[in-house]
Amino acid sequence: MNPIQDLQQRIDDAFGRIQFPAHPADLYDPITYTLGLGGKRLRPLLVLSSCQMFGGDTSDAINPAIGIELFHNFTLLHDDIMDEAPLRRGKETVYKKWNSNVAILAGDTMFAIANKFMLRTRSQAISQVVELFNQTAIEVCEGQQYDMDYEKRQDITIAEYIEMIRLKTAVLLAASLKTGAIIAGAGAADCDYIYQFGINIGLAFQLKDDLLDVFGIQEKFGKVSGGDIIAGKKTYLYLKVLESAGQHGEYFRKLYASHDMESSEKVTKVKEIFNQMNIEQHTRKLIDEYYQKALNELSCISLSSEATDSLKEYTEGLMEREN
Repeated sequence: MNPIQDLQQRIDDAFGRIQFPAHPADLYDPITYTLGLGGKRLRPLLVLSSCQMFGGDTSDAINPAIGIELFHNFTLLHDDIMDEAPLRRGKETVYKKWNSNVAILAGDTMFAIANKFMLRTRSQAISQVVELFNQTAIEVCEGQQYDMDYEKRQDITIAEYIEMIRLKTAVLLAASLKTGAIIAGAGAADCDYIYQFGINIGLAFQLKDDLLDVFGIQEKFGKVSGGDIIAGKKTYLYLKVLESAGQHGEYFRKLYASHDMESSEKVTKVKEIFNQMNIEQHTRKLIDEYYQKALNELSCISLSSEATDSLKEYTEGLMEREN
């Protein structure tokens, strides 16, 4: 078993040992249900991988790793209410299976439990770990608010979009890596480098998600593609068209915002414009720019390249994925 697989198994085992109270059932059953939906468990893996890379004891990091994953799932639970999303990972969302009030309270409880797990580490690291966790939680909420604000605005810039996804997605990946480094006792400079590595990986990761929603799914896996287009979600791809569309921008804006035409027709028309304007190539170029920035940050860390190889290989896999 390679180092990453070993860490993934440790995380799965740790979650398997968590037992929530049986009562009140409508509070704890939705939490158990949410954690049972699966997912990559990327964030706890980054915590353990970073801790191990800096020579720390991953036993000191396993509880904060669980805490960060609980927090991530709490945000998804509340996001589903705000987005009115019926499905999460192919299953009913909590607010659909129960109701919005149950989902809100279950999410609040997950956040509180996450905080308890963050405290279960080396005493010397607790203050820094909790401060980072709470600051990150605030920033994630800021990112979600920007995302909702942007639904009502027609003048969003690419720079504003990048800042929104930095807050909503990238800071939690960065905090996961820095948490592991703090627990391992890494120096301040290395903690900053691994954090910036995470920021740039997070930006590349979200832009890849934007790209795959349109270009990477249906052709390879037979799944419906273009969910962002159908919903009229203002992604980087959409904003890049508007940046260059000139007098044709208003037509594209109306097409993208339309909910009157059949979904497959709308996706086809929008993708035709994306193809005409080489939007896939522009997006892949920006993804690579952020990935190269991430690698530059990783190279600044005061460890040998052999020590960072496992994390580098894992993130390369994330960038190469096509689903």
